Amino acid sequence: MIQQDKQIVIIGGGVAGLELATRLGNNFNRKSKVVITLVDRNHSHLWKPLLHEVASGSLDDSVDALNYISHAHNHHFTFQHGTLININRKMHTLQLAPIFDEHGDELVPSRELTYSILVIALGSTSNDFGIVGVKEHCMFLDDPHQARCFHNEMMKLFLKHSLYPNKKKQVNIVIIGGGATGVELSAEIFNTVKQLQSYGFQNLDHNTLNVTLIEANERILPTLSPRISYAVSLALRKIGVNLLIKTMVTRVTHSGLYTQHGDFIDADLMVWAAGIKVSDFMKNIAGLETNALNQLLVEPTLQTTRDPNIFAIGDCAACPKENGGFVPPRAQSAHQMAFYCFANILALINEKQLKPYIYKDYGSLVSLSRFSTIGSLMGNLICGSIMIEGRIARFFYITLYRMHQLVLHGYIKTGLIILVGIINRVLRPRLKMH
Repeated sequence: MIQQDKQIVIIGGGVAGLELATRLGNNFNRKSKVVITLVDRNHSHLWKPLLHEVASGSLDDSVDALNYISHAHNHHFTFQHGTLININRKMHTLQLAPIFDEHGDELVPSRELTYSILVIALGSTSNDFGIVGVKEHCMFLDDPHQARCFHNEMMKLFLKHSLYPNKKKQVNIVIIGGGATGVELSAEIFNTVKQLQSYGFQNLDHNTLNVTLIEANERILPTLSPRISYAVSLALRKIGVNLLIKTMVTRVTHSGLYTQHGDFIDADLMVWAAGIKVSDFMKNIAGLETNALNQLLVEPTLQTTRDPNIFAIGDCAACPKENGGFVPPRAQSAHQMAFYCFANILALINEKQLKPYIYKDYGSLVSLSRFSTIGSLMGNLICGSIMIEGRIARFFYITLYRMHQLVLHGYIKTGLIILVGIINRVLRPRLKMH
């Protein structure tokens, strides 16, 4: 049993980090000898797989985002706004960067937190692979702020084309990366144009929008089965998306990009969604073992390989699978890791044996906005694997998000959130216009 005060610090309030903090906070009340602190550089949480919907305007993050401070108060943990810059494993301390306002004035000085158990759940960012011009000229969808920036730029383009159609025949949007984010965003953009038409945007229709999706591999969604990839490709082409496969981007300029074949693709707006990595400052931080993507190598128990008091979960963790390889960076992986990490932290505190995390693949689903949802179910949900699409696929796609909400809010509040969502679909516009 717990013999002394324990300080559990969780860095990162994404899917894995926030679910873990909530579970721990619900397990230990504020009067216990265990103090849980969640640290994040943002003030609110949004489920990352929804960022493409924020970018397109089909989701208003001001409604769906969850405030960390209020959530921490309701679930018996504390929240610190800040950014991790260093870890001192010998002293069991970590350092947070100072916080500045928009004018560069220091609001909060650098702080030091003490931990008994540290959990790193920083998530991932887009990997530009060092390609010239990507950082300067492409937009990213790593957080809600970037998604809002994309939305604003996209709406400016559509408004300009609607008012002055003769200056340019088409609006050219290029998405680099044929993974789930790129695929889902490309479909959402066509849905945005459809909604704008219904709201009275003149001279803007299906034919004036030119969306190009570029993938370096032989097919889009390369981590999923060829059958799903083929079905999604057909659906995207039917919507109107131009697919360029086996195409590598070599350089990006302010007006477009160059491919390995020497071709130039004109673009009014470019989004980079090709590959992930962990922030560069995490490489070998505090002497912890990392891989080429700056992910922390962990044991099957989710403890880092060089320090049993430091755990890593979510996209920032390189966790081995039973049959070889590593756990893929997906929302379902983060959800599972949070549960296992919670159980293993309790075991560590109570000096019991920790259990290995075994990844369970329940399938993969891709949402093509209001046009379709395609994917597969597998694992414990069914016997073997089955491909599904349409409304039943959409139901299972939403289910993963509902599971996340259940962990955070419980059954009653999640039920009320679903009810409010249904009402909002009647009262609120289908597209965020600002």
